[in-house]
Amino acid sequence: MPASNHANPSPSTARPDGLDAVDAIVVNFNAAEDLRACLSSLLPEPVARIIVVDNDSHDSSASIVEMMARSDPRVEWLPTGRNLGFGSGANRGIAAATAPFVLLLNPDAEVEAGAVGELRSALVVDGTLGVVGPVVTSFDGLRYPSARSFPNMVDAMAHGALGLIAPKNRWSARYRTPDRIDWVSGTAMLLRTAAVEEIGGFDESYFMYVEDVDLCWRLAKAGWRTGFVSRATVRHRIGGSSEQRPYRMIVAHHRSLWRFAYSTTTGMSRFALPVVALGLVARTVVASAARRVRKLPPAAQ
Repeated sequence: MPASNHANPSPSTARPDGLDAVDAIVVNFNAAEDLRACLSSLLPEPVARIIVVDNDSHDSSASIVEMMARSDPRVEWLPTGRNLGFGSGANRGIAAATAPFVLLLNPDAEVEAGAVGELRSALVVDGTLGVVGPVVTSFDGLRYPSARSFPNMVDAMAHGALGLIAPKNRWSARYRTPDRIDWVSGTAMLLRTAAVEEIGGFDESYFMYVEDVDLCWRLAKAGWRTGFVSRATVRHRIGGSSEQRPYRMIVAHHRSLWRFAYSTTTGMSRFALPVVALGLVARTVVASAARRVRKLPPAAQ
């Protein structure tokens, strides 16, 4: 579907809450330590529902949500019964949501005041946008490269090979400071529900990582644009969930990178896929060693 076919209402015709409501979805896995703060940051925001999709947590997450739901009925608990991964959990939340816009937020993230409204305004004003993302920072104020362009094969291979050992190389620098915005991080993104439903939601073959890149890729193929809203900020405590099983997450990350490369590479570039596969295996080993030595969370690698 070409982008020009999508409605593009002007600010004067944009409707307020109701037809422009936002449901928030938090995909949770044993993140009780961060979950309370995450939900508390959402309560003052203009959200109709806050759905905690729980991937079979065994901590106090359920009791925290139950307690908060007693004082604010917008907070809801949606258990999946097992750990489905991020994309699958997000799909369950999107299916349960009823609003035209859906905010996905990690349980170790907190929205700053006004962020949801700013994100919503971007989708209301520009009907060609299928998803928008905010500025994402650490709790120390360091900015995370949460809005990026789709990398070409050369940049991706060079960044993958050198990013861990020489992070200031020119390919990694180009990856982190894109000249256009093609995808935004699933740490925090506001989705147009109709656009996500049009492409069938997240690809559930991704357990963790890269599912956000893939979603934005498929939205773009369907004619939807990805936007970035610099007036909205979300703070993220990187690794809140992935640190529970860091080496499994490192393997999952690189498996997802391979899936994305294999499914999106076309033409003569496919001849480079065996090299990509070998490079990802080597990078998995290096990332695991970096984790052991430098204690970097998988998400920071």
